[in-house]
Amino acid sequence: MKVDIFPHIFPRAYFDKMVETVTNKDAVRRWTNIPILFDLDARLRMMEGFGEYQQILTLSMPAIEYVAPATKSPELARLANDGMAEICAKHPKQFPGWVASVPMNNVQATLDEIKRTVETMGARGIQIFTNVNGRPLDDPEFAPIFEMMHSYDLPIWMHPTRPAKFADYPTENQSKFDIWWVFGWPYETSAAMARMVFSGFFDKWPDLKIITHHLGAMVPFLEARVGLGLDQLGSREAAEPHYKQIITDMKAKNRRPVDYFKMFFADTAINGSKSGTQCGIDFFGCEHVLFGTDCPFDPEGGPLFIREIIKTLDELGLDADQRKMIYSGNAEKLLRLSAPNGQHYKKK
Repeated sequence: MKVDIFPHIFPRAYFDKMVETVTNKDAVRRWTNIPILFDLDARLRMMEGFGEYQQILTLSMPAIEYVAPATKSPELARLANDGMAEICAKHPKQFPGWVASVPMNNVQATLDEIKRTVETMGARGIQIFTNVNGRPLDDPEFAPIFEMMHSYDLPIWMHPTRPAKFADYPTENQSKFDIWWVFGWPYETSAAMARMVFSGFFDKWPDLKIITHHLGAMVPFLEARVGLGLDQLGSREAAEPHYKQIITDMKAKNRRPVDYFKMFFADTAINGSKSGTQCGIDFFGCEHVLFGTDCPFDPEGGPLFIREIIKTLDELGLDADQRKMIYSGNAEKLLRLSAPNGQHYKKK
């Protein structure tokens, strides 16, 4: 069994409302040309070709807080989550679980929606993005969200977001050549991870489970730079006075910054790169890597990433236990897929 923990979908009612609501139509133009995103029958037909293959559903971009202001985003989140729950209830064999979407520009509404979806609807976690319309995730206002998810002992899916308006250079108004996406998104994920590490997320919430999209982005490839480089935090220009104290406190716990980065989880959604996948597994360990594909954002509109990532994992020389962990075991454990709704979370 292969449990894909990071495919994307739009429940049809939400998709129609989102397209109507979003002011920047260019931001969703591509989405309207990928039927498997919003045509459930087309998705089910595609999935049949992969045999014992299931999907944990996550909402596609754009982020709900990007689509609507704080007064309207809670309603959109409820529409999306109701649609997700309905799809999974109708097709439990193909979709054994789903991830709740939350309106991060309205923190109280986010907390209310987490409680509703987890405790009464069976959501197996929530999805957030690497920034909230430009605000960092370690902004203290967002702390109650992480506190609540830690108390439920359920994972947070973290998806990168960075629009083209984030220019490549300060002298320009917009990024060029898709740099904002192909290189900007891995930077976004890596930066968000670093902010969490140095803001003490894993000391405040030691059992916090964050699944990084795209196999931890830049971090595994730059392991030595992250390790030996960030061991020297506070020694460079523009360093703030408390930086050295952060490292001192980590040393008191017999930890280095790189040790905290290894506490994240990561999916395999890097388009089937064999060397990249091996690098990610070497960094995080099989226990922290989950099968994920980014379906349907490939040139074929659905099956290509699934096919290539399975091929890569099967060619890496992993033993049977390691393959099972990545393909399904880690997902079953983190999401407690065998537990029915209402028993799949535990309050700390």
